Amino acid sequence: FKPKTLLPWEARYRIAQGLASGLLYLHEEWEQCVLHRDIKSSNVMLDANFNAKLGDFGLARLVDHGQEPQKTALAGTMGYMAPEFVITGKARKESDVYSFGIVALEICCGRKPIDPKFGSSKVNMVEWVWELYGEEKVIEAADPKLCGDFDEKQMECLMIVGLWCAHPDNNMRPSIQQAIQVLNFEVPLPNLPSN
Repeated sequence: FKPKTLLPWEARYRIAQGLASGLLYLHEEWEQCVLHRDIKSSNVMLDANFNAKLGDFGLARLVDHGQEPQKTALAGTMGYMAPEFVITGKARKESDVYSFGIVALEICCGRKPIDPKFGSSKVNMVEWVWELYGEEKVIEAADPKLCGDFDEKQMECLMIVGLWCAHPDNNMRPSIQQAIQVLNFEVPLPNLPSN
């Protein structure tokens, strides 16, 4: 978010893919499911080659695969927490997927999820990007600091995956595996509602 620093698009896309891969491991590839519960850009660490590593597991919970989530104390960061988690206090895989969607949109747009400096129509990043998506102008949300220096197909893909993951209805969100398949261009982009 610093005005004088700029991550090139290629690194940004690789970071999103790396974060998704790490989340897949936590959710599906271990003997228990790890719910991180605090996925946000400041918890994504980068090595010297900009490979993404998810950190800060202080709020994480282990649950058996297929187990119904238990109600817990509300934990996480506003702007990244899924609406159903805020309401019920029950963390699920879909809650982590929501947070991933917010980070994906941050990577594309170069801004925070809630930012009053953008004026009333753009304060909420998800609502703003979704409005542009409905108008078939989603690419206009691309970070202006990139000055158009990005792969348009990848940018559109990551924005749409970000919106899909941040869908307000947790039943409409993809699994992280489905999101990865779209990011790797193995399956077509999902058709999302226009608003």
